[in-house]
Amino acid sequence: MPNFQVVMPLDVGILIPEDATVHSLKEITDKLDFSNLNRRYIRKPGRREATPKQLLEIIILGFMKCKYSLREIEEACRYDICFRYLLGGCRVPDHSRIGRFIRERLLGGAVEELFYRVVHELESRGEISGENLFVDGTKIEANANRYSYVWSKKVGTNARKLADKTAALLEELSQIYAMELSDIAGAGEVLERLEALAQKQGIVFVHGCGKRKTQLQKHIEVLREFISKGKSYDDSLAIMGENRSSYSKTDHDATFMRMKEDHLGKGQLKPAYNVQLGVDSEYIVGLDVSAHRNDVLALVPLLKRMKQKGGLTHKKLTCDAGYDSEENHTYAEENGQIAFIKPQNYEKSKTRGYKTNAFLRENMPYNPEKDEYTCPAGHSLQHQGDRQRTTKSGFKQVVSVYETEACTGCPLKEKCTRAKENRVLVVSKTFLRQRATALDRFTSEEGVLLRMNRSIQVEGAFGVLKEDWGFRRFVRRGSVHVETEMFLYAIAFNVKKLHNKRTQNRLKTHLLYPQSIEKLLDTG
Repeated sequence: MPNFQVVMPLDVGILIPEDATVHSLKEITDKLDFSNLNRRYIRKPGRREATPKQLLEIIILGFMKCKYSLREIEEACRYDICFRYLLGGCRVPDHSRIGRFIRERLLGGAVEELFYRVVHELESRGEISGENLFVDGTKIEANANRYSYVWSKKVGTNARKLADKTAALLEELSQIYAMELSDIAGAGEVLERLEALAQKQGIVFVHGCGKRKTQLQKHIEVLREFISKGKSYDDSLAIMGENRSSYSKTDHDATFMRMKEDHLGKGQLKPAYNVQLGVDSEYIVGLDVSAHRNDVLALVPLLKRMKQKGGLTHKKLTCDAGYDSEENHTYAEENGQIAFIKPQNYEKSKTRGYKTNAFLRENMPYNPEKDEYTCPAGHSLQHQGDRQRTTKSGFKQVVSVYETEACTGCPLKEKCTRAKENRVLVVSKTFLRQRATALDRFTSEEGVLLRMNRSIQVEGAFGVLKEDWGFRRFVRRGSVHVETEMFLYAIAFNVKKLHNKRTQNRLKTHLLYPQSIEKLLDTG
């Protein structure tokens, strides 16, 4: 028989093409500082275990190749030459070790620190401008049961009903057992007295068929049930807090949101997280995962996180109409940022019905000297004073109140207002000024270019993650673990974007212009 000899090159990297994505990954990770990860890592002597750097590299490469299962990554480490190249001759880690590395080593801000180091490395290469930030959000389904919902309104209603039942029961017990409720702190103390009374009388609690319970045992069991239910209601309200209306029993940090992706086509409510991305020069430079159902409350936490964790403060901020609020405009002004935020009424204001509706506050004549509006009937709405109101996020807003006293008997009242008495306008003058400035910026030549880039860059990033990579549902549970997973996606996205821009000869391009977009489409 012929003697076949298998020859394996010592460096498997020579078998990998020069334009492979693994080289771009290696190029970035070799520049990063892994001292914090290595400090908490204990390597067993005598065993060629993969280092934290190598474990992170194979995870990122797995995400870039749409391998999100730990078992798939383990299998790729055994048979894929690119993964073998990253391991450098070390033992193939099994899926449990990779999972422990993600759960234990990358938590506590470790993966976020690595993410911002990747961002600063790209910035040092001139890939990130630091000038324009494009922000958008999307809802990603949580890894939770779709029918394990708990609603705050329902819990509050049940808690009030239970409180009434408990009060009635305590009143009944006080009469039966001669207890003064004024001397008792609550249901818990009543239960202790009843249990002490049962022990004193030598009552043995019985259960099951054919056993007759005493009246005292029945009262104790009912009171125990009421106390247990009340504690569960309090726990549910504590989990939701003040700004959430629901949560999932299988993932307490997930909130039920109306999703666009619904197999029934009816906008089904599903447990999800609101993912916010900040994109600069087509790279993800900041992200935040929240339980807010709307984007309007998610912008400021994203910008604060980017500033505190990554030291990033962009000069210009471009967002869609979902972020139009006085709080967001005020934060941008206080931090010296120029906000290009689309007004919420922009599309509606271009319609004929909006322009011809004289009953809208925007179309009413305003006299700045007298500080009053004039309704279509010719009556003046005079300034009644200012008041302060607080939003859900704690932002304090000063609004002006205008009211007329001539609505009684007015023939136009039914068309003008639904109020029983007089028409009242509540106006934030600061927000009106901010929205007018934003409209001028938004419709300028620069604003048109930036909003075009926003739809391409940040919405394009979500398109790649959700459509190309199939990322539509989180694998992990809990806000901390979900954020870790999202940062891994962001690192993989940035490395892949660097590789693609190098392949397309588009390095150091920050904004896309109409001519460059057409050229990019022609080249595929």
